[in-house]
Amino acid sequence: MAPTEETAEPAEHQRKRNHSEDKAFKQHNNNAEDKAFKQHNGGGSADINCLIEWKRYMEGVKAELLEDMSSHLNILLDKAASEAVEYYKRENKTVTSDINKKPHGPVTERKKVFVHRASLLDDLMEIEHFRTIYNMFVAFVCVFLISTVAVDSIDRGRLVLEFEVLFYTFGQFGTVVWSWICMFLYTLLVPYKVLSFWGSLYPKSKQKLLLSICVGTFLLVSHTCVLCVFPVYVVIHYRLPPASSFIVLLEQVRFLMKSYSFLRETVPIVLQDESKEKYAKIPALSSYLYFLFCPTLVYRESYPRTPYIRWNYVAKNFAQFLGCVFLLYYIGDTLCFPVFKNMNKQPLSIKTLVLSILHATLPGTFALLISFFALLHCWLNAFAEMLRFGDRMFYKDWWNSTSFSNYYRTWNVVIHDWLYYYMYQDLLWLFRKRYRTGVMMVVFLLSAAVHEYALTLSLGYFYPAMFCLFAIFGVLLNFLINDKRTSPVWNVMLWAFLFIGQGIQLCLYCQEWYAQIHCPLTEKTFWGLVTPRSWSCHL
Repeated sequence: MAPTEETAEPAEHQRKRNHSEDKAFKQHNNNAEDKAFKQHNGGGSADINCLIEWKRYMEGVKAELLEDMSSHLNILLDKAASEAVEYYKRENKTVTSDINKKPHGPVTERKKVFVHRASLLDDLMEIEHFRTIYNMFVAFVCVFLISTVAVDSIDRGRLVLEFEVLFYTFGQFGTVVWSWICMFLYTLLVPYKVLSFWGSLYPKSKQKLLLSICVGTFLLVSHTCVLCVFPVYVVIHYRLPPASSFIVLLEQVRFLMKSYSFLRETVPIVLQDESKEKYAKIPALSSYLYFLFCPTLVYRESYPRTPYIRWNYVAKNFAQFLGCVFLLYYIGDTLCFPVFKNMNKQPLSIKTLVLSILHATLPGTFALLISFFALLHCWLNAFAEMLRFGDRMFYKDWWNSTSFSNYYRTWNVVIHDWLYYYMYQDLLWLFRKRYRTGVMMVVFLLSAAVHEYALTLSLGYFYPAMFCLFAIFGVLLNFLINDKRTSPVWNVMLWAFLFIGQGIQLCLYCQEWYAQIHCPLTEKTFWGLVTPRSWSCHL
């Protein structure tokens, strides 16, 4: 439809025309008032005429002032609105390009960009329908727990659910605390002091290579003793229970990755600045201390920070984390322990193994989802809020993945960033951007080996079920079900494989746990230690 003359007219001309109409209307009213005033006073006198002229003059001055003020105010408001719109478009375009677009340039030169963003589940919680689904799940868990307590109280006269196993799993917590303090103090002080010492001598040293080799050798030996051997010694010597061992080993891996990231990001800066300054610029200790606690494994001297701390949000996430821990224990105590506790009383066959895996599928899936929510959402968001860490993208929408390659990238963004920027990119640079498939497989094997290392020492036996599923089947599925698969059918297949994989892991590890208890080794040999006991244990 063609615009009318009035709508097509510029805003400035429109305002002037309106003002002229208003002025004419006011003049007409003033003339009518003056005429009425003169008639009331019998024709008027000279004084009355002066007053009328003065009144008209003041009305004109007032109208001109109001017109000028209105015109200037409209111009300022229009300018401010247009600038705000342009600024929003520019900033939104920049952030969107940084987050969503594939980075340009060589793979080995890409860097992690930190921006202000909330966790995906927090954004989804703002949607009323999604929040209702969350409330339904919480209500279902509460009703399930209440019904279990009521049935146990009525049928057996006592509460069957006990917490002895939970207290045992997290036992010897004092040993966990002092061993963590030792690893933390070493990671905080030794790498930083060694870097400062090397950075102060390197620019003016005549034997730069020899100095770097000596400093690197010292740091490698100290890392091996404190961050590699010491945690393993604590776990084995003190015979820490599974959860306590897992905490020590996870902190060991975290400190190793944090210290490597710090050195990997700062050493190139020292090498680049050697020709410009006598003394290399070393980051402040406070920035490194902040990095050791903030929920990221990629070091930067500064990160986006939120303006304040929401302590109610912190308390909510810690409460949800504790609730998830008790819920995991409840699932294990009701759905897993009674089933696998007596499995060794009958010979192991394909039939019993398949039935056990299918039985473990449901609790294994619950364990996967609850562990994800507890660790990657509640725990990391609580620490991010306390430290005012702005970038909360610890995971992406992995549940919508139609390929395993996308699932591995989005399930745990914190670990994926470290592996991508410090392993994948560095290995590509080392091999001059060749053998990409081989480099990817090396990264997969490293991740699988670390996962299996933590499980083996935590549980106290060697049963590489996770390693085989991750390093063999995971690699195959990564190449077979890749990013080219976009149909929703592939999302169904991904979830089916996840269900089956979680059932296999839970079934095999639970069987081996009780086999280690029921059939202990009479003579410790190498093959006896590495051979699963559940294969031959029959009561």
